[in-house]
Amino acid sequence: MAPVDVTVDLDAAPETVFAYLLDIRRTPEWVTICKAVLSVDPGTPHPGWQCRQRYVLRGAPFVVTWTLDELDQDRHISWSGRGPARSKASIEQDLTPLDGGGTRLRYRNEFSAPGGIFGAAASRALVGDTAETEAKRSLDLLAQLIDGAD
Repeated sequence: MAPVDVTVDLDAAPETVFAYLLDIRRTPEWVTICKAVLSVDPGTPHPGWQCRQRYVLRGAPFVVTWTLDELDQDRHISWSGRGPARSKASIEQDLTPLDGGGTRLRYRNEFSAPGGIFGAAASRALVGDTAETEAKRSLDLLAQLIDGAD
């Protein structure tokens, strides 16, 4: 599947946005395809920290185990995910302070289907542009959530 790369400007400081992104238990409130958080490692998020989430995309449920790879306070978060049938995913979230106190959030997601070129072709046929559409909807919901917290 083609990588998703979307950006949103938020009316909150980077530390506020960063805190929302790492509050994994709240993910279903704003990630449109995330339906449940199944488990979260104890303690403060750090590289190696894991969580499991259930998603539904085009009616198909699946579970992803995410591992936090990189964490740069208030600037960058990187995750790698393992899904069904040896599928892989990655998420990168970069935060840039804006003049006036806001934050630009750049969200990148890439999914690798199992099965080589045949799996990739099947994934494109099933998912199409749904991933980018859902990413944009999710970031809009995050903006609403953060704005409502004021």
